[in-house]
Amino acid sequence: LIPMMASLQGRSPLAFRDEPPKAPKPLPRNVLLRVPVRILRAVGEGLFQILPRLIVVVVGFVAKLFNWTIGAALRWIGRRVVGTYDRSARLYHRMLPGAMNRPWLVLGTAALAFAISIAIIPSLGMDLIPSLAQGRFETTIKLPPGTPLAETDALVTQIERQHARDPNIASIYGVAGTGTRLDATPTESGENIARLLVTLKPGSGDREEAAAMNALRATLATRSDAEVKFARPALFSFSTPLEIEIRGYDLDALTTAGKKLGTLLAESDRFADIKSTVEDGYPEVQIRFDQDRAAALGLTTRQISDAVVTKVRGEVATRYNFRDRKIDVLARVRESDRASVEDIRNLIVNPGADRPIRLSAVAEVTASEGPSEIHRVDQERVAIISANLRHGDLGSAVSEVRSILARTPLAAGVSVHIGGQGEEMDASTRSMLFAFGLAIFLVYLVMASQFESLVHPFVIMFSIPLALVGAVLALKLTGTPISVVVFIGLIMLAGIVVKNAIVLIDRVNQLREEGHAKREAIILAAESRLRPIAMTTLATLLGFLPLAIGLGEGSEVRSPMAITVIGGLAVSTLLTLVVIPIVYELV
Repeated sequence: LIPMMASLQGRSPLAFRDEPPKAPKPLPRNVLLRVPVRILRAVGEGLFQILPRLIVVVVGFVAKLFNWTIGAALRWIGRRVVGTYDRSARLYHRMLPGAMNRPWLVLGTAALAFAISIAIIPSLGMDLIPSLAQGRFETTIKLPPGTPLAETDALVTQIERQHARDPNIASIYGVAGTGTRLDATPTESGENIARLLVTLKPGSGDREEAAAMNALRATLATRSDAEVKFARPALFSFSTPLEIEIRGYDLDALTTAGKKLGTLLAESDRFADIKSTVEDGYPEVQIRFDQDRAAALGLTTRQISDAVVTKVRGEVATRYNFRDRKIDVLARVRESDRASVEDIRNLIVNPGADRPIRLSAVAEVTASEGPSEIHRVDQERVAIISANLRHGDLGSAVSEVRSILARTPLAAGVSVHIGGQGEEMDASTRSMLFAFGLAIFLVYLVMASQFESLVHPFVIMFSIPLALVGAVLALKLTGTPISVVVFIGLIMLAGIVVKNAIVLIDRVNQLREEGHAKREAIILAAESRLRPIAMTTLATLLGFLPLAIGLGEGSEVRSPMAITVIGGLAVSTLLTLVVIPIVYELV
């Protein structure tokens, strides 16, 4: 029994074979997809339910916060503005009948204000375009002809070191010596000419730019023999502010007159960077050929000239190949054989001949000073004196030059013409005056066609002289000179200021058509149209205010136009409410 039980290994005689373990039954696929969908649906429903409520709560809180703070301030300002308007309206309603009872007093006061504004105009000064700070400028330094490159470079290095820590300057880049006397324009190149490119710090304006220029001028003033010229990047293609042309045939007379005028301008503190085309000549070696002597020796002037140029300047003998580049090999005499005038005289002009002939045998060689340059305008020789302005306006500078020329004759046989930006300013002023007159005429035509009357537009046009009073007053108070930009503002005023009078006169005509008497219609129209006139005027003034303040880059050009419009529109509106009703009643 025991062996039998052992053979069964502890299993029951009736036991079946063990089945392998079964894998867990997988979940249905629809269940796997349903779970994330339900999760996303729950999140979406939560967002669409909670988010709008959250937005409403946040917006409401912000609105209440603004209402408690900014809203309260705006309501306070609104009450003050409305209160001021109500008081002004009551004052205007009381004042208008009294003004209409004294028409000639009111019109005389307006005429006097217009006359005073006309008298103030000459004191405003004139410019072509307001100076625009561009953040950088270039300085050209011209030392006497013959100055060695080392001396020019030393001056540039001194300026760079001295002004490297200037509070207005970000960087200075200098170049000493530009070109050579043989391959560049003589008046614009040479070892005696240096250029400085000065970059100002970000945010620098007119004052910082002027301060940097004056600092460089003060440094260069120690070199009395240096000619300095400042130039801005060519944003506008304008000439130098002041260019005086002295015309004549005699070079000596032009030289005398040019130097004399340059000295007179230098005595005034208004002018800076005075430059004259009448300058000391450049040192040169002059060769005067003896053609008879040369012909007797079998030479021509061209052969002699070519030989001298070849020996002094050199000629390309061959080309050297270096790394796929061909480098010219220039052959000429040694520097010791061409270093002085005597060496030039000893040059052989017939190389390869049996009998060598020196240059001194066929020509006279002398060291002298030749003319720097000869300018012509309209086929007539001229000397041009140019200058920048250290302060003041262009119109005053031109007037000062004319007074200098009137009391100090320059030289016999020469005539003087003032050009540059002064000439361009005169031409632009004439063009702008024509455009201003044309704008007034077109505005009159439009109103005449709309009102079907020639009298009512004439009454409305009285707003334009009143606008001129305000524009001149604003320019005077801000110290803004008249320029092309100011004229653009005046042309804009011609179309803007008449709108108030149009609104007023149109309402008067409507009331008269309803049967009201003329004065009654005028008073009722003034009362009903005061609010829209005040609102539109205030909106326009506030719109131009950022331009007048001068925010952002290029504000120097925009600001004069905005100042003109603001001053003209403000004063014109105030006077229009009184003057236009009186003029309408009189006509």
